[in-house]
Amino acid sequence: MTDDADDRMEALLIGIDAGCLPVLEKLWDEGRLPNLERICTDGVCSPLESQMPPWTPSAWPSMYTGVNPGKHGVFGFVDYDGYDWRVVAGDDVKEHSLWTLLDHHGLSSVVVNVPVTHPPDEIDGAVIPGFIAPEDPPCHPDGVLQEVRDAIGEYRVYPAYARDDEGWSDEERMEEYETLTRMRGEAFDYLATEYEPDFGFVQFQKTDTVFHEFGGDWPKIRRVYETMDEQVGNLLEEHDPKRVFVASDHGMGEYEKEEFRVNEFLRDRGYVTATQGGKGMPSWNPIRTQLREGNDDDTWEPSLTEKVAATAASFGITTKRIGLGLNKLGLDDVARRYAPDGVVRTASTQVDFPASKAYMRARTELGIRINLEGRDPEGVVPKAEYEQVQAELIEQLQSATAPDGEPVFEEVVPREAYFSGPYAENAVDIVTVPTDFDHFLSAQLLGEKFGESTEPWNHKRDGVFAAAGEGIDASASADDAHLFDVAPTILAALGLPVSDRMDGEVLPPVSPTEEWNYPPYEAAETVTTEDAAVEDRLADLGYLD
Repeated sequence: MTDDADDRMEALLIGIDAGCLPVLEKLWDEGRLPNLERICTDGVCSPLESQMPPWTPSAWPSMYTGVNPGKHGVFGFVDYDGYDWRVVAGDDVKEHSLWTLLDHHGLSSVVVNVPVTHPPDEIDGAVIPGFIAPEDPPCHPDGVLQEVRDAIGEYRVYPAYARDDEGWSDEERMEEYETLTRMRGEAFDYLATEYEPDFGFVQFQKTDTVFHEFGGDWPKIRRVYETMDEQVGNLLEEHDPKRVFVASDHGMGEYEKEEFRVNEFLRDRGYVTATQGGKGMPSWNPIRTQLREGNDDDTWEPSLTEKVAATAASFGITTKRIGLGLNKLGLDDVARRYAPDGVVRTASTQVDFPASKAYMRARTELGIRINLEGRDPEGVVPKAEYEQVQAELIEQLQSATAPDGEPVFEEVVPREAYFSGPYAENAVDIVTVPTDFDHFLSAQLLGEKFGESTEPWNHKRDGVFAAAGEGIDASASADDAHLFDVAPTILAALGLPVSDRMDGEVLPPVSPTEEWNYPPYEAAETVTTEDAAVEDRLADLGYLD
């Protein structure tokens, strides 16, 4: 613990991916998370409403900038160029982060493992990027990652195994999860000691991925969260920050109802046209082989074999038909084990994007894109008909009902309901919010509109917010906290003005400060890096169809 109180860290933000009260409270009841529980007991603690869409690559930038995706520019895992796509990076975030605003005021920061921070900002302090950065990412300052590895022994962004690697047992995978979680805390501890920052931000990602990989396996979830809490306790003891904040990008829970295949719904109503073969939906799976081979790509193009599969599919020789034949021979398991992901994709029924009027491009966007003339390369919907088509789609989606007779969506609205700013036109045209987030949305064409959920544990709307320490009024309520409120609240807690471009507000436990018109964010010139290595690891998470 620091002896000189004047040298104490002004504020520490602990990011817990998918952290939410239903999970945390269950663990508190078991006596498993004493350090997080103490923060909440000593200060304020409440649900934290996420944005739309409540997914990592868009939500974390919204948290650390305080603005909606229409202002910072990142709506999901990928950005689109016509019907093609590429994986987003930190320089796609076009608004000031907390640490660049603090740098403007002469305050230093250490930022470890925060998603969508590659390439890193050049600030007074240190930055080690997290999720969606490549393994061995460029960090700030140059050489700091090797210093961390020299100090703590090892540091990696991603697990050493692929999710479909059958050579790893569950126990070995859990040990890897615990190791990665410890790496975050130990790296931050080292850098905070070396740099003595005014502000610290450490993010724990495996608290989310343990659900994606292992569903509701409570003993496994408990192990990851306990390891995280141990690291939080170590950091609080060693650095004794004046103020501590806890925040998450979204919640996590079980999807209790059927999967809804949006593009099948749209195909049934004449909006989607199907094709056999092609590149298909954005997905980590077909590009992970390239990435593990070290190719410096941020997208995926079919190989010769995959193109042959697509050609065969155009003549009706699809993976579904092949699978039925192999099933009769008892060889379907063999086929699934050895068929390359890209071949499976290119030999499947897919959305013909240029020929379709409207479609769900990627399920994590939670919305529909209209193939608009003059905006999209081969747009088929005339501009004069845009509002009519949008209204028709909204009406039809609002009427979609599940097999139990309940509405699939609790809200279907134009994008303006959720997005505003200079990049809002890059958003989906229609936002679709599943009722209680109980329906997994799929963009795949699988023949039926409903089916067994591909991933029965996934993101929920409410995460968690907590704050304790100097200047935090523990008697005030933060019950209406929103993801956008985190950044302005931390700035105000440090006595600094908030940006007048922020969509969030200073939460009641902190005294508000004035607003400033900070200069527009300008990304520093960066060097292209091996983004391909990232997508290799992301393939295992299954976020995109």
